[in-house]
Amino acid sequence: MTIETILGFKTPKEVSEAVYNMLDSAKEIAKTRKGVNEATKSIERGNAKLVVIAEDINPQELIMHIPTLCKEKEIAFMAVPSKQELGTCVGLKVATSCVAVEDETLIKDNSKLIADIKKL
Repeated sequence: MTIETILGFKTPKEVSEAVYNMLDSAKEIAKTRKGVNEATKSIERGNAKLVVIAEDINPQELIMHIPTLCKEKEIAFMAVPSKQELGTCVGLKVATSCVAVEDETLIKDNSKLIADIKKL
């Protein structure tokens, strides 16, 4: 099973790069939840505004519930190629499989990018 099968779409490279840049530029100020468990809680509580999932997560079963939860709560979600780069972009020294962005200002400041993600 591929990440595209789980998500239902393939994230274009330019969108992935834009999300990496957005997260990296705001890592000191943006409120994010890192890891599958924290992201899941953020989604369930309705706090997440955007969920970013690493494509190279293994086993993929760890994140299979995330797209369904996001759809139920009408939260934008997408995939990026690297869990290591995702972790770095949010200020971690280790890889992370999933990030939930809770920062309303960051989402508003990047509204075009978020609209592009929702179209996927």
